[in-house]
Amino acid sequence: MRSPVSVIAVALIAMVGAGAGCGRNEQNAPAAAAKPEAAPVAPGIISIAPGSPQLAQIRVEAVKTLDVPTDEVVAPGRVGINPSHSSRVLLPVPGRIASVMARLGDAVEENQPVLTLESPDADGAIGSYRQAEVAERQAQATLVKAEADFQRASDLYEHRAVAQKDLIGAQNDLAQARAAVEAARTSLAQASRRLELLGLRPTDSKPRIVVRAPIGGKVLELNVAPGEYRNDTTAPLMTIANLSTVWMTSEVPETAIRLIRPGERVVITLLAYPGETFAGRVARMADALDPQTRTLKVYVEMANPQGRFRPEMFGTIRHAGALRSLPVIPRSAVVQEYGRAVVFVERAPGQFERRDITLGSAAGSSLPVLTGVQAGDRVVVDGAILLKDR
Repeated sequence: MRSPVSVIAVALIAMVGAGAGCGRNEQNAPAAAAKPEAAPVAPGIISIAPGSPQLAQIRVEAVKTLDVPTDEVVAPGRVGINPSHSSRVLLPVPGRIASVMARLGDAVEENQPVLTLESPDADGAIGSYRQAEVAERQAQATLVKAEADFQRASDLYEHRAVAQKDLIGAQNDLAQARAAVEAARTSLAQASRRLELLGLRPTDSKPRIVVRAPIGGKVLELNVAPGEYRNDTTAPLMTIANLSTVWMTSEVPETAIRLIRPGERVVITLLAYPGETFAGRVARMADALDPQTRTLKVYVEMANPQGRFRPEMFGTIRHAGALRSLPVIPRSAVVQEYGRAVVFVERAPGQFERRDITLGSAAGSSLPVLTGVQAGDRVVVDGAILLKDR
């Protein structure tokens, strides 16, 4: 039989053990509460408990529709000069550059002198003009005499004072004199035209050939300096371009050629002017593809009244096809999983379904969806990343 003291000791030990057990249960309670609040309840469905801090960070919106292009061409491009509004300045004849009157970047008017040239051809051109001038005067004098001789022969023939052969001879001389005058006038006109092209006058004693700007515009390239002697009349001395219009040259992929045609309007963006868009028109398309890149050169004309577009600027051209009503979602709604575009659709409060989607070309700040969601679906637009790994 146990003594009262033993019974009391056993009771105390039991009470202490029970208290320790209660303490362990209380310590384990927070650990149980710290378990993930989101647990899959069905394939592709994620559940988050009501009142969860994660749920408070998630925002959903109903999917809307927007008219977006069914097909769109987006290609890089580079600004260049309009070839129909540019010209290269060449030497008319070999010679020494006496002076250059235009600098790089200068604006010049059409027919404005841009350089002068000393050349033996200048002396030769003036000499040829003077010879043609003398020949024309001599031909005129011969014609006057021939006309007088013919008139005298005609009068004498009427009075039977000369034979018919004398009249015919005078008539032939007159015809030859008239032909000689026409030939002399042609030679004089050619000599005069050559002086005009060289910027010379017949009275110049120390002639310098004046080279003039073929068009009005800006000097974009300058490859000449005073004192140089140039023999090559095919090498450009300067390039002048009218930049009131410029061309954007782009290379469109072979798969997108069918979507663009000459005369169509395109939208242009330039790296130099972020956030701005500009209008352009397809001026022409190349006849053959680049065999290496499988692209076709497309030339887009842009009006440039303020001179903001400068050659060698980079940008893109964008051409939209027919419009089609499609569901659109914000970019923030899309997450990438193993190369797939995924969104989370709210099925019920705290219940989200993972869906694969197919996206179209971006339409501003929104993304058109070809498959996967439809108008009215409630999609997570903020906090989708919180659901990605669940």
